[in-house]
This record gives sequence, C-alpha cells and structure tokens, in this order.
Amino acid sequence: MWTKHHKQRKLGRFVLPAITVAFLSYFGYHSVHGDLGLIATEEFERQRVLRADDLAKLTEKRQALERQVALLSDGSMERDMLDETARYQLNVSRTDEIVIFNGSR
Repeated sequence: MWTKHHKQRKLGRFVLPAITVAFLSYFGYHSVHGDLGLIATEEFERQRVLRADDLAKLTEKRQALERQVALLSDGSMERDMLDETARYQLNVSRTDEIVIFNGSR
C-alpha cells in the first residue's frame, strides 16, 4: 500500500538505463573486436585476396605443366621436346652448345 510517506529510491531509476548501457556496450564491443567483428572481417578479406593471388599463380603453373605433359604423352612426341627433356634430366649437352638454366623447372 502506498502512502504519502513512501520514499522513492533514486537507485531504482538508474537500474534499467544501466542494464541497457551494459547490454549495448557488450554487444558493441564484440561487433568490432569479436571473432566475427569488423576487425576480423578485414583480416579475413586480406587473407582471401592473398590466397586468390596464390591460387592464380598455382593455376598458371599447373596449366604450364599440363601443356608439357600433353606434349610428351599425346602419342606423337615432338622431337624437340624429347631432346630438351632428356638433356635437362641427364644434364648433358654437346660441346658446341651453350646451356642457360633459368630455374623454371
């Protein structure tokens, strides 16, 4: 029962705003710094770009290797390709040749 002499507490007026501020602070902090927050999203995007570049390089290298295999295994092996591969693997050259290794293999 309420009477005229009932004293209202000042603390009671701040409970709901304090809970609201705590709630918003918690979720605001984790939306920026959390595992799926803005900072982590930027890091994921940076890694995605780096890995896409790596994938492009590896795809190009694979296509080059597939072209070499196709030249060696299509049944009509080209004489130049056979000669080049044999010389490279056996480390053999003629006396009148100059060998330049570019490190591509």
